[in-house]
Amino acid sequence: MTVVRRLARPMLAAIFISGGFDALRNPEPMVSAAEDVAPPIAAKLPYLPQDPEQLVKINGAVQLGAGTLLALGRLPRVSSLLLAASIIPTTVAGHRFWEEDEPSAAAQQRIHFFKNIGLLGGLMLAAVDTEGRPGLAWRAQHATHHVADTSRRARKVAKLEGKLATRTARAKLPV
Repeated sequence: MTVVRRLARPMLAAIFISGGFDALRNPEPMVSAAEDVAPPIAAKLPYLPQDPEQLVKINGAVQLGAGTLLALGRLPRVSSLLLAASIIPTTVAGHRFWEEDEPSAAAQQRIHFFKNIGLLGGLMLAAVDTEGRPGLAWRAQHATHHVADTSRRARKVAKLEGKLATRTARAKLPV
């Protein structure tokens, strides 16, 4: 792991670890913001509870767990995807700057909204980071070419062995 990854992953994960811990310890302030957004999301996903407080706690647990994994460099791509999935409803529920009447409150919510959009961009980059190793698409294509080359060689060898067997059989026939 490069020095940049070793430093950047915990830095990116810190906000999620902190926020997830706060959501688990004290979910009440976030429940009021989640009441408008969480139930419609939960209705579309049958395995999620309808209770906004439970949804806030689940989101907090995902952020705490996935943030910790990302900070430690364990399953960084999966944990980045989980964090990306958790930040979208958090951003939509918690930073609705377009609904604010007071200009200073709207400006503050807009800053937080775009901060979360920036975090989402960083998570997307972390989710596709293969650490210099080939990605799955390259590996699949490479494996396909390898199989094709191997089968082509096997056909050639079989054809040559067939010719050799024919010659050997003809040579052994009595005249």
